Amino acid sequence: MGIENMKMPQLGESVTEGTISKWLVSPGDTVNKYDPIAEVQTDKVNAEVPSSFSGTIKELIADEGDTLEVGEVICSIEIEGGGSAPAEETPKNEPKEESKGDSKGSAPSKPKAPSTDSGNKARYSPAVLKLSQEHDIDLNQVEGTGNGGRITRKDLKKIIESGSIPKAGDAPAAEAQAPQQAPVKEQAPEQPVKQQASAANVPVVPGDIEIPVSGIRKAIASNMVRSKHEAPHAWTMMEVDVTNLVDFRNSLKTEFKQREGFNLTFFAFFVKAVAQALKEYPQINSMWAGDKIVQKKDINLSIAVATDDALYVPVIKNADEKTIKGIAREITELAGKVRSGKLTSQDMQGGTFTVNNTGSFGSVQSMGIINYPQAAILQVESIVKRPVVMNNGMIAVRDMVNLCMSLDHRVLDGLVCGKFLQRVKEILENTSKENTSVY
Repeated sequence: MGIENMKMPQLGESVTEGTISKWLVSPGDTVNKYDPIAEVQTDKVNAEVPSSFSGTIKELIADEGDTLEVGEVICSIEIEGGGSAPAEETPKNEPKEESKGDSKGSAPSKPKAPSTDSGNKARYSPAVLKLSQEHDIDLNQVEGTGNGGRITRKDLKKIIESGSIPKAGDAPAAEAQAPQQAPVKEQAPEQPVKQQASAANVPVVPGDIEIPVSGIRKAIASNMVRSKHEAPHAWTMMEVDVTNLVDFRNSLKTEFKQREGFNLTFFAFFVKAVAQALKEYPQINSMWAGDKIVQKKDINLSIAVATDDALYVPVIKNADEKTIKGIAREITELAGKVRSGKLTSQDMQGGTFTVNNTGSFGSVQSMGIINYPQAAILQVESIVKRPVVMNNGMIAVRDMVNLCMSLDHRVLDGLVCGKFLQRVKEILENTSKENTSVY
């Protein structure tokens, strides 16, 4: 018998952490290799994590709601045929001294251990450590309610909300028979003020609704802030006359749906045009890498798909090699996976440029935040009928669309982006029954 540690996997490029949204196993459960053991959320995907081993779940190191960095231990599994020192042989005297090399340790602690054994810090999750540091909480004086007396994020939130913050040098928890009395004297008036400041001084009055921030919303927020802070965003827009494209698509949408079983959307035409233009202007298909710019060989287009509470960006791989029909099929399949919760980490990896269908909810002009570490994002706005002055001086009603592009000015300049958008415009305005095949 031996103990193996399961670690937080990397569920996508540029993903550095994940949040345990739900455990699918409990200590004592028997699992086979590749059995799902937990649901994990990141800014890119909500996925099931499979077991890397066959054996018995020994301990759940992380709690539901905990956010851990890639490579952090999430649980331990007892397997057959391993080493000869299972966890039960070590906890008698100094349970953590023997297990420091295991990142989190493998032996569960007794409920009182967190207040007396400083070695237990090896088992604190990153979320717990972060909260304790932000609010100056002495974890040695906190009694946990998690497995084996483990301190959870919920334990710290209760302490923070109560205003009773245990500091280093205060009386230990065992002496605090009436924990509500100590903070009333000095700490209660001060701590809520510190809390309000950390919450951006947002006043809450009766009738307001406080909505907890989910793990995936935190991840999205973190990625968006990073993109805005690190990438100097510039923005440009071009309007395109897509009257011929609209007529062409409308002329075959019904037959296409009956024949293929899925919709031929306008968005498929835009994605194909972008893929073709990227092949001609490969500078756009690049990423900033600190001391160099990496120009990607493959054209993998990320498409934004929204649910009620999150935004996902699955990837159409090698989009330049696919027909309009093939792209339409992938858009349908990927959107279906997102909305049914079946999107995998593989579906999210490798994106080199993002196309966002903001026109689907009526937008006519918007500035997207770049999907880091890509160098640009294109917003395809609503197709609207507008009066347009034609080349012959006559006014005609035409189907018009705005293409809005955000770019990382470290990587790209206005000239190449202007040429790229002009090429996309040219392809779209020449899309017609005579010039274009969807197959």
